Amino acid sequence: MREAWLSGPAGRHPRWRTRLQALWPARMPIDGRERLRVVAGVGMGLLITGMLCHALAGPGGLPWLVAPLGASAVLVFGVPASPLAQPWSVLGGNTLSALVGIACVHWLPAPVLAAAVATALAVALMLALRCLHPPGGAAALLTVLGAVGDWHFAFFPVALNSLLLVAAGIAYNQATGRRYPHVNREAPPGPAATARFSDADLDAVLKRYNQVLDVPRDDLQRLLEQAEVQSHARRLAELHCRDIMTPDPITVEFGSPLQEAWTLLREHRIKALPVIDRQRRIVGILTLADFLRAAELDVHEGFDAKLRRLIRATPGVRSDKPEAVGQIMTRQVRVASAERSLAELVPIFSSTGHHHIPIIDGGGRLVGIVTQTDLVSALLRMSG
Repeated sequence: MREAWLSGPAGRHPRWRTRLQALWPARMPIDGRERLRVVAGVGMGLLITGMLCHALAGPGGLPWLVAPLGASAVLVFGVPASPLAQPWSVLGGNTLSALVGIACVHWLPAPVLAAAVATALAVALMLALRCLHPPGGAAALLTVLGAVGDWHFAFFPVALNSLLLVAAGIAYNQATGRRYPHVNREAPPGPAATARFSDADLDAVLKRYNQVLDVPRDDLQRLLEQAEVQSHARRLAELHCRDIMTPDPITVEFGSPLQEAWTLLREHRIKALPVIDRQRRIVGILTLADFLRAAELDVHEGFDAKLRRLIRATPGVRSDKPEAVGQIMTRQVRVASAERSLAELVPIFSSTGHHHIPIIDGGGRLVGIVTQTDLVSALLRMSG
């Protein structure tokens, strides 16, 4: 039905379609369990409040439950973190607004004027006393429309209703894992907990926004920080090895002389050389650590002489030391596919001691290499 309506004369115009679709509310990001928690809380809170106040009202037919309390229940159980739902907002907002409404009944004889003035003054008072509560406006309007002139009405049933609802909200929300009352923690002095924005930055933006937010400041900050972490994780997962690798790295073969390999390491200022066969498949990797191990340089005495002796080619056909790359290279090599997510490489570099990971294509041939420097550079670019 809705689609047919949009396909009419107004719906065919893209601008009108956009405007009409903008009126349709976004889907609420809560699951079925949270919906059930809210519904059950509203029902239980009003049931307990109503039963107690009905018993206290006695048989005289006095009012025992006010309509604005239904809206208060939605806030207390539906959005317990909201500044508009906190205990002082509920109790002070409803009670003070009822008092304002009663005063306007006495002072302003015209009901229409009294209704408007009472609601406006109630909002002004709630803002001044930091107890802004939307149902408070309804409480002020209710007293005017009902021509309630008894000052006791603000205390029973309005104040008692609000007090009992808050008590039920505290018990129920805490039992179901929701922090209530939600104390808004002031930003501590000193550096911010996140590197992307500081507490002062957030405060400056909120000051420029200059509107009432239905979310506490500390929750807003946590949500922004978590959104940033989520964004970082998403972008990291979207990067692949092919996006950051050094393509066509310098390589050596199994039979390459040690002198040649050492020269390549020194001239290009690198710390590892993939060792490949004629089909460019990985057979090992040669690092500076392999040279040090082969030259037995765990003892620093005679360092230069030992290294020179290792890399110098031995004349003749007999040798009492390694002569070729294949004799000292590391044979067990951790490799990664070019399509592998960069997020999977982070724990390998951070916890296994790897500094270089050769990258292979679908056929197992070497196409690049990812170093710790490549990884750090990618992370820096992501963080701006």
